[in-house]
Amino acid sequence: MKAEKEAFSWVSAAFAAPLLLILAVLIHSGCVQGVNITSFETLIRGTVGGEALLSVRYSSTSQDPPVIKWQLKRDKPVTVVQSIGTEIIGNLRPEYRDRIIVFENGTLLLHNLRLSDEGTYEVEISITDDTFTGEGSIDLTVDEPISKPHVLMVTSTVLELTENFTLNCTHDTGTKTTYGWAKGGHPLLNETRLLLSSDQKILTITRVQMVDDDVYSCMVENPISSMRSLPVKLTVYNDVIPIMTDHERRNPVSLYILKEKDSPPGEPASTCETCSSVSGSPPSYSSSIPPPSDLLEPPARSSRRYPRTSTKSPPHHRRRKGHSQSPPAPSSPRSQESGRVSQSPASSSPARKPEEPSASPKERKGSPKT
Repeated sequence: MKAEKEAFSWVSAAFAAPLLLILAVLIHSGCVQGVNITSFETLIRGTVGGEALLSVRYSSTSQDPPVIKWQLKRDKPVTVVQSIGTEIIGNLRPEYRDRIIVFENGTLLLHNLRLSDEGTYEVEISITDDTFTGEGSIDLTVDEPISKPHVLMVTSTVLELTENFTLNCTHDTGTKTTYGWAKGGHPLLNETRLLLSSDQKILTITRVQMVDDDVYSCMVENPISSMRSLPVKLTVYNDVIPIMTDHERRNPVSLYILKEKDSPPGEPASTCETCSSVSGSPPSYSSSIPPPSDLLEPPARSSRRYPRTSTKSPPHHRRRKGHSQSPPAPSSPRSQESGRVSQSPASSSPARKPEEPSASPKERKGSPKT
């Protein structure tokens, strides 16, 4: 009898072990009442002002609506929303009002993202008559797009062997930025003379050489955007940088003005090449390049002026009727005196005035006035 009891207990144990194993498999496979949560993405990248869809899906044998709870993980978890199905329970925090939608499968949609929304979001879904509560988590990053960067330099021209010449990559907006440089269109890394700062925002040329004469640009990236600056040209000189004066820029061609050799000091130079008349013809002037428009005073037609006197002109200055009425060109006082002596009568006395020859009224009327 005793042997029969022991044999039965062994048979019972042999059947019980497989049943326990099958029960455990069924529990883990979800055949018992419980909630299983599946996350499609564990990392969501959002943009300031945009939207973020924290997508999950749950499964349960119960037909009752689920209780959904989303929390933002902090030192102390912050409840974002709690709902029964799609119906929100209680009042939302001020920072989440009018920015949240909960879907039937547990998915959370955030509108008008802010930088403060970044973090790890945990979700719990439970059903009243279920044994187990499903849990999941999704990471959300929020970034600001990068604006167009540009390269700042103190000057675009530099002398060879200049020490510590810097180029700075700057931009107005953007978060979590990383920087890079290009020289002549090729990526630039740390070299012996070309050094990058720890954040690679500043490029320093420790000792400028002629090979550094090239175009430079910088690149800025973050998780949601990437921008490149316009290239800038750095010119390297191995001597003094030439500087052109304002006058040379306005008048690149030199102007030459003829001057009278016998002009007394202090008098302006005349452009008259010859002022003596030949055969009674009027004085002629040589053509010259007009003076620049920025001169203070316009050039005079003649550099010498003589006051009119009441002294009668010598006979050789008179013109007979039918000759040209154009006035003779002025001559120097010395030439007038010598001419007066040569035209005087045979008397050698310089104080004697030459006698005026008699002339008819018609000739007096036609003679030029002095």
